[in-house]
Amino acid sequence: MERVSRMVSERPVVIFSRSTCGMCHTVQALFTDFGVHPAVHELDEIPRGREIEQALSRLGCSPSVPAVFIGGELVGGVSEVMSLHLNRSLIPLLKNVGALWV
Repeated sequence: MERVSRMVSERPVVIFSRSTCGMCHTVQALFTDFGVHPAVHELDEIPRGREIEQALSRLGCSPSVPAVFIGGELVGGVSEVMSLHLNRSLIPLLKNVGALWV
């Protein structure tokens, strides 16, 4: 859990992903299209990725990826991110944490 906390404090937007996950790629593309450069951790490509995935599950991420953190807080997965986007809350949230300057 401590490792996850340390990783999510690196940048305003942090995404835990798997390189083979289509929904993970979709979420990453959404942020990139906005001009946001999230820290992306591909759990199938990093040491102890399985442990991190288990910690994300304990935090309530189901499925465990994609897991999106904004401003150090767990937002959730693709459904939660898209809900924020559709109700026009995502961009203001990104601005508030310094991830977007438009």
